[in-house]
Amino acid sequence: MGKILVQSFLLAIFLQAVAVSAVDIKRLNIWPMPKSVSYGHRSLYLSKDFELKTDGSKYVDASEILKDGFLRLLDVVEAAHVIDSNLSHFDQSVLLKGIHVVVFSPNDELQYGVDESYKFLIPAHGNPVYAHLEAQTIYGALHGLQTFSQLCHFNFTTRVIEVHQVPWTIIDQPRFSYRGLLIDTSRHYQPLPMIKKVIDSMAYAKLNVLHWHIVDSQSFPLEIPSYPKLWDGAYSISERYTMADAAEIVSYAQRRGINVLAEIDVPGHALSWGTGYPSLWPSKDCPEPLDVSNEFTFKVIDGILSDFSKIFKFRFIHLGGDEVNTSCWVITPHIRNWLQKHGMNESEAYQYFVLRAQKIALSHGYEIVNWEETFNNFGNKLSRKTVVHNWLGGGVAEQVVAAGLRCIVSNQDKWYLDHLDITWQEFYMNEPLTNITNPKQQELLIGGEVCMWGEHIDGSDIEQTIWPRAAAAAERLWTPYDNLAKDPRQVTGRLAHFRCLLNQRGVAAAPLAGPGRVAPEEPGSCYMQ
Repeated sequence: MGKILVQSFLLAIFLQAVAVSAVDIKRLNIWPMPKSVSYGHRSLYLSKDFELKTDGSKYVDASEILKDGFLRLLDVVEAAHVIDSNLSHFDQSVLLKGIHVVVFSPNDELQYGVDESYKFLIPAHGNPVYAHLEAQTIYGALHGLQTFSQLCHFNFTTRVIEVHQVPWTIIDQPRFSYRGLLIDTSRHYQPLPMIKKVIDSMAYAKLNVLHWHIVDSQSFPLEIPSYPKLWDGAYSISERYTMADAAEIVSYAQRRGINVLAEIDVPGHALSWGTGYPSLWPSKDCPEPLDVSNEFTFKVIDGILSDFSKIFKFRFIHLGGDEVNTSCWVITPHIRNWLQKHGMNESEAYQYFVLRAQKIALSHGYEIVNWEETFNNFGNKLSRKTVVHNWLGGGVAEQVVAAGLRCIVSNQDKWYLDHLDITWQEFYMNEPLTNITNPKQQELLIGGEVCMWGEHIDGSDIEQTIWPRAAAAAERLWTPYDNLAKDPRQVTGRLAHFRCLLNQRGVAAAPLAGPGRVAPEEPGSCYMQ
């Protein structure tokens, strides 16, 4: 079906369907809430041979991203119950035969700022009846498939998959281009299958950046071919990721519309580097931050980023820069002498290190993300290609964008998932654009990220610590501001439904009632916990 015909379908359905009011939104079980929704009162049933059609699409799907997305749609829709009904006695007019997907761009490169919009409709009538999904890019189409999956329900009378409230018309696009989740594989190793499960669940909530905090003081689990002793800093020989593993994570995420932001946190948070290369330490007795006086330090950073550039294709690289205690530089004789020779104090050496690391990243084609301490200490010296990552608290984001730099919000008092006392309601109500009213400055606030720091997180509890609170932030980052609930009580039932949907899909999302990672208080329905 051509674009004009699809648009005429959209207009016709929009005019005949019921527009969503504030009251209706409470009853719609879609998460995150789309930009525009209208619906009717009929029901259709998924045909046994529900099919994907792509007539008129400019995207040829050579890499089968769309095909795989369609098969995943069927998997999650059919996973909860066995479909054991014979559809042959159903009237053909109530059978939804398939979905017709038209993607206008032939390009499937995933990068920051890619068009993620889509238009989706299910008509009430047709001969036969097909759902229609239109998107500029394959990644918008994947979001549309995720939304469609939430409209499908198992009917316990007919024993088939039913779509209620037909006709549907959904017009949707994200509010922010950067919607992230951080995982930390240094404090605790996360097995590859668990990382993939996290990526799958991110796609369900339309999050689109996996911030991989790969290494830290405690361990260095990733293979670096240029400096092969670095992963001597892993906890054990088995708690490691090969470069092929890293490439698999990037590919797995990309096929689901998710970028991977790799982080090496320098010069602090890097004690584990010296296990394989002790000369990176100021001294064995004072091993952190990395030795600013040693040229080898910057050769290693260059080697890491050179290896990264072959795997991590996202525009940005995260260079950390937070919580740098420079006292080791002052008390270590050879570094103290170096500082005196170069006329630097310890604060100036911190600036020198960060800016030199930035230049190395730029030489490999990356733009840089740094934690906010770099901005707080020497913001006017940072590369203009820097994105400042706010985490310490409020007020910083408005200063960053006023200075003309881009910003990501992850304020720890609202969006740190390891802070179990932060409720989902607080996650939902955290507004990234607080006190930022200038439209040009608002554009510099590229999005936000919830952070799953790993001190008390491993494969046994990561999912229930992330979900459902991350979903609350996901709606804040996806849904237009005017469509967001002004009181989180308005969305409690809808979020509870999404949490139960995650459970049905094999994601160990915790109950809403209580703090993060809480267990059910007593016997009862999933939807009431």
